[in-house]
Amino acid sequence: MKKRIKQTTFYALLFASFQLMLSNCGSPTDPSANVDWTNYGGDKESTRYSPLNQINKENVKNLKVAWTYRTGDADTAKNRSQIQCQPIVVNGVLYASSPMKKFFALEGATGKQIWLFDPLKEISEGEYAWAGTNRGLTYWESGNDKRILLTVGAYLFALNAQTGEVIRSFGTNGKVDLHEDLDYDKKDFFIVSNTPAIVYKNLLIMGMRLSEGADAAPGHVRAYDIRTGKRTWIFHTIPHPGELGYDTWEDKEAYKKVGGANNWAGMSLDEKRGIVFVPTGSAAADFYGGNRKGANLFANCLIALNAATGERIWHFQTVHHDIWDKDLPANPNLVTVTKNGKKIEAVAQITKHGLIFLFDRETGEPIFPIEEIPVPPSDLAGEQAHPTQPVPTLPEPFVRQVFTEDEITNISPESHDYVKAIWQTTKTGQRFIPPSKQGTIIFPGFDGGGEWGGAAFDKETGVFYLNANEMPWILKIIDIEQYDQLDFAKMGKGVYTQNCAACHGENREGNTGGNYPSLIDLKKKYKQAEVLKFINNGKGMMPAFKHISDNEKEALVSFLLEIEGKQEVVKKEISDKKQKVRRAETPYTTTGYNRFFDQNGYPAVRPPWGTLNAVDLSSGKILWKVPLGEFEELSKQGIAPTGTENYGGAIVTKGGLLFIGASKDEKFRAFDKENGNILWETQLPAGGYATPCTYSVSGKQYVVIAAGGGKMGTKSGDSYVAFALE
Repeated sequence: MKKRIKQTTFYALLFASFQLMLSNCGSPTDPSANVDWTNYGGDKESTRYSPLNQINKENVKNLKVAWTYRTGDADTAKNRSQIQCQPIVVNGVLYASSPMKKFFALEGATGKQIWLFDPLKEISEGEYAWAGTNRGLTYWESGNDKRILLTVGAYLFALNAQTGEVIRSFGTNGKVDLHEDLDYDKKDFFIVSNTPAIVYKNLLIMGMRLSEGADAAPGHVRAYDIRTGKRTWIFHTIPHPGELGYDTWEDKEAYKKVGGANNWAGMSLDEKRGIVFVPTGSAAADFYGGNRKGANLFANCLIALNAATGERIWHFQTVHHDIWDKDLPANPNLVTVTKNGKKIEAVAQITKHGLIFLFDRETGEPIFPIEEIPVPPSDLAGEQAHPTQPVPTLPEPFVRQVFTEDEITNISPESHDYVKAIWQTTKTGQRFIPPSKQGTIIFPGFDGGGEWGGAAFDKETGVFYLNANEMPWILKIIDIEQYDQLDFAKMGKGVYTQNCAACHGENREGNTGGNYPSLIDLKKKYKQAEVLKFINNGKGMMPAFKHISDNEKEALVSFLLEIEGKQEVVKKEISDKKQKVRRAETPYTTTGYNRFFDQNGYPAVRPPWGTLNAVDLSSGKILWKVPLGEFEELSKQGIAPTGTENYGGAIVTKGGLLFIGASKDEKFRAFDKENGNILWETQLPAGGYATPCTYSVSGKQYVVIAAGGGKMGTKSGDSYVAFALE
């Protein structure tokens, strides 16, 4: 009898051990030897979901650093560099990029470098200088042909995924210039592509980032043959004559001279149906549309295209005639919702203004009603704001929608009074108040609501997760004075106002929040030749200004360095005295992108300032909302965690977890996806302003995040940090 009990106990323990082993290795149906993260957003549906559960709610507290890879090229002296890249992992190999846009492959289990690609070996420094940030890479394979597709500035490269060598048969000697094949007469315009393209069969479908001023190129969407680099189709986001949407532009020549309406946030793909979902940004210029009157299709649209041909299937415009820079900020999520007991395969699109638009994937029919609400008119001469804007009845907004007096910060009486004095001088208190010379509060701000980090969708539970900013910004419109090119001093200031003030401020003071530095006392840092080089080639986040004349560049340099009189930086006379008066392409510019802070640098609205949210897409209701991030100095004063401004998104796992960095306090956290409780957190070497990824190699699960910092005035870093259970 005792022997039988012992045998029973033995088999019970054995069975329990086997169950534990399964739970630690992932679901029995998962390929636990290698579970990859193959696309920007995890999969082509952009769910940011992983079936791995080796790391789970019970053991996440035991996470340790498994490896760290340092790129060695951060701009730590001036804290201007960033890493926004979400790595992809294919067959246990991790692919990512550095702050200076070098690209590499690592062993996923060890972080050991396999290869490194430096674009400066393929393009000149001048072309490379404004490469912008990079948010990821794209993988494609057919048999033994395995490729990495990536972009640096305006160039698309194809690399051998195993060696990192350029594939010379692609494009022209291995690269494609994205200025070409755009169905646009001009070639000398600013263009970069910093968000990964998406693959459909042998096609690479691409968007791009453009200038946001009146000099912008059109943001047409293109597909390229991955083997050859040749363009196979194009969709005109600013319609040509005879195309759908052409009549939504009052100026029938708009397609020749108006730019923007571009996809910079990435795309998602329903591979089974062959539909690619493309979100677009505003038409240019951002804050004045007098040169582009009308609703402006296909700006600010979610567009469903036939992935094989580029033909439009359906579209929905989320903002008509955008004058607030309310670009669709992230690739949409392909989701499944239940309505009236029926499962519907849908697509969810988040917005900067804190809304979720939800549509049937095939038909474009809204899952919940969308209302056109009346909005205020513009008081700017020449502007015609659209009279209504679309607002979904559900899902519920995931951020506050208006900045009323009740929303003024309450962290201290002094902060409240300081903010109220400024608040009273601005236009606020309604949705969609147009930009004004008085000053308009944009709430939520230019950086969300939702942002480029994107949302995550739990395929098992149907819950939708996203982080958000609740930050007011102040937009003030100023006149652009025409200037006489023969009056050198006035020309310098005029060139600055037209081209630089929107970022660096009306008086060169920079912007609040640290994204655009002050240019006051620039003469103490740089010589004339250096500043001219920056203007010609760009530097860091600053684009090149090739569209202005040599004389204008000379005048601008003299203005920035406070040099009296005409300087012979560029020896060129004005060729046509009859055209001495420079006419601006739009009559207005802005005082810059300025966050609305109190006297101590905290957001002007009452907390929370950054949140993590869970939404039931089937009911449209918010399940929970928690602060994301903390100011320790405020917590020590007894103020509850406020959340912080945040960049980069969350991922969700079968293990019951949400992983996210993003917050200004430079921490990386794991949240319980059921209730938003923090289960684990760690300090990163620099801010994790990128979306993480998770994968397994030989049955061991890893979570990796880029710690590049550099945003919101925080220090820059150069690390990728991998975490795993010991």
